[in-house]
Amino acid sequence: MSIRSADRLGGRAAIVGIGATEFSKDSGRSELTLAVEAVRAALDDAGLTPADVDGMVTFTMDTSPEITVAQAAGIGELSFFSRIHYGGGAACATVQQAALAVAAGVADVVVCYRAFNERSGRRFGSGVQQREPSAEGAALGWQLPFGLLTPASWVAMIAQRYLHTYGLTPEVFGHVAVTDRRHAARNPAAYFHGKPITLADHAASRWIVEPLRLLDCCQETDGGQAIVVTSVERARDLRRPPAVIVGAAQGAGRNQEAMTSFYRDELTGLPEMGVVAGQLWRSAGLAPRDIDVAILYDHFTPFVLMQLEEFGFCGRGEAADFVAADALPLNTHGGQLGEAYLHGMNGIAEAVRQVRGTSVNQIPGASRTLVTAGTGVPTSGLVLGADD
Repeated sequence: MSIRSADRLGGRAAIVGIGATEFSKDSGRSELTLAVEAVRAALDDAGLTPADVDGMVTFTMDTSPEITVAQAAGIGELSFFSRIHYGGGAACATVQQAALAVAAGVADVVVCYRAFNERSGRRFGSGVQQREPSAEGAALGWQLPFGLLTPASWVAMIAQRYLHTYGLTPEVFGHVAVTDRRHAARNPAAYFHGKPITLADHAASRWIVEPLRLLDCCQETDGGQAIVVTSVERARDLRRPPAVIVGAAQGAGRNQEAMTSFYRDELTGLPEMGVVAGQLWRSAGLAPRDIDVAILYDHFTPFVLMQLEEFGFCGRGEAADFVAADALPLNTHGGQLGEAYLHGMNGIAEAVRQVRGTSVNQIPGASRTLVTAGTGVPTSGLVLGADD
């Protein structure tokens, strides 16, 4: 793959199974147990057994090693196992890795998974508690002494510049929060099922780090999610309609850091997602007008607006009006603000449901879905489509 030319991965693999635990604030069980539960649910959804699996992919941040999950889930020999770095930016890249393995014949059935007790255990929102000496940690040394200790504080710097540049106020972020919660209110699996909000609710929520309010910030969730990938040919013989991987890409921008890329020429966009967007459109042969549903990583509302702009759905500074007009179905599961924070893996599952036609907020005729991973870090994205 090159950032200057199309790749040949699209159409060679498909997602055939999705499975999740319940989404809670106190799971009462280990992260390994959550991972195994999600993996078994995804295999059952696909009509496959643990014996069919020969590959596994997860995040470097996951605490449950591939071989341990394999042993606990009854999976046998593995010919492929891989991990992706950069937190939530890894989500779609796990599926890309699985698709690459399947397309190359290295594995036949690959399970991607992510499981954590992110509310009852380690809470990312609590910020950096300690850091081992490393090149990556050294970059944070330029931020932490000045009070930039949490993800919200890191995002707030860029969000503030975005508002200043385009002459906007923090209220514009509320359109994303309201949209997510509207969909979550109709989703029985969502933590905020039955609890929509208004723009007034958003504006009344307390400040976390200006210009971010409480309702601009994603949840902290306990749970697990798994995705099963195999070849398109095999997928056609399985239980569910396949969600074909039309395009998959990773991206890191110039002068990229992990959440603290404050030394770029401009702070009003997400260049790493621009790299992903260019590769997806180039390789899939698609454009924004071809997308029926967008599932955009929403750890913080401002970055949803910037993603819409990076992908070309609207002009710079215009995304809030774009969302307010419901110009594109967005985060139909409720997103990480409304359904659950599973490092973006639950967003991939929703993209699959839209292609299958089984979402609780189904968009009629949806055949192309865009799904993205974490922003502010090196990231990834997918375009999924129906099997033509």
